[in-house]
Amino acid sequence: MLKFDRYLLSEFVQATFATTLVLMIVVFGAAFARVLADIAEGRVPVDMLLPQLGLLFVNWLPIILPLALMIGLMLAVGRLYRDSEMPVIQSVGVGPRRMLRPLLALVLPVITVVALCSLWLAPAAERSAKRMVSEASRNLLVAGLEPGRFTPIANGGVVFVGRISGDGSRFERIFIYRQKGDRLDVTTSNRGHLEVDDKGQRFLVLEDGFEVEGPREGASRDYRLMRYRRNEAQMPATERRFDPNDPELMPTTALLADPRREAKAQLHWRVAPPLLALAFALLAVPLARSSPRQARYGRVTLGVLAYLVSFQLLLLGTRWLEIGRMPASAGLWWLVLPLLALAAWLYLGDGRMRRPRAVGAAR
Repeated sequence: MLKFDRYLLSEFVQATFATTLVLMIVVFGAAFARVLADIAEGRVPVDMLLPQLGLLFVNWLPIILPLALMIGLMLAVGRLYRDSEMPVIQSVGVGPRRMLRPLLALVLPVITVVALCSLWLAPAAERSAKRMVSEASRNLLVAGLEPGRFTPIANGGVVFVGRISGDGSRFERIFIYRQKGDRLDVTTSNRGHLEVDDKGQRFLVLEDGFEVEGPREGASRDYRLMRYRRNEAQMPATERRFDPNDPELMPTTALLADPRREAKAQLHWRVAPPLLALAFALLAVPLARSSPRQARYGRVTLGVLAYLVSFQLLLLGTRWLEIGRMPASAGLWWLVLPLLALAAWLYLGDGRMRRPRAVGAAR
């Protein structure tokens, strides 16, 4: 590699690495807050904090890396313009085609990483995360129950558990208080366990207990006492139910043979990020063109805005594919291909000087 190529490549790599590091710190904070919220609501056990955080972070990489690549390249090229290096480079005959070699030396490895994450690592991480939560949802501690603590349950009311087994599967000495209109219901049991149906709904199964129903107010003596062998109380459902037939959890190779609209939409969603990364990497060079006295971050804001608009259109197109508003053959190509063509056209025409007009001789 020539010295000029090494110099440009080092500038591109340093700026992109710094941008990626900053964005990852920001996204790490968002992912950490999201996992903590799931733990606080009883959807994820505390000991799964780090695994869930890592898997969620991998799932977000196809979104982070294209943006980091574009911002990094814009900052690097913008610095060359600000320090008047780019005009000198262009004055010796170095144009966009000559800069393509060091640019692709960085862009191609990043696109490869984005493709691996989007097509393979992110779906695998999502499957692992939901499988872990689904298996843990059968644990009473994950359901939000703690010994000696009152816990709200579905349809109003509270539940109190005296003791929970070490594996979190069974409980002893339970008390449940519920209100139904102008009636109250008190249920007690000496033992029971937690069950989860195929829809992800969780139920406290009470064994050999008593249930008392009566009025909430007034001096009425309309009370009913019932003894039961089995009773069920509904708990808040988990939001991350593991379904192997969910297109978001299926491997990319399985999506190719799946005729469902949701599967086709998910397939196009996974193919789009590496192509968008290439398009925005090419757009970064012409978007970063500026005069030495121009503000450095004004063009970066424009680039980020273009990325956000494209990402929102990507989400909208995926939704249209899922509900059948757009044919599966169109996919997301209506967004990706024009964006690639525009990026290539702007990149190859960047810095090209117009041919001067011929001036006719004076009569």
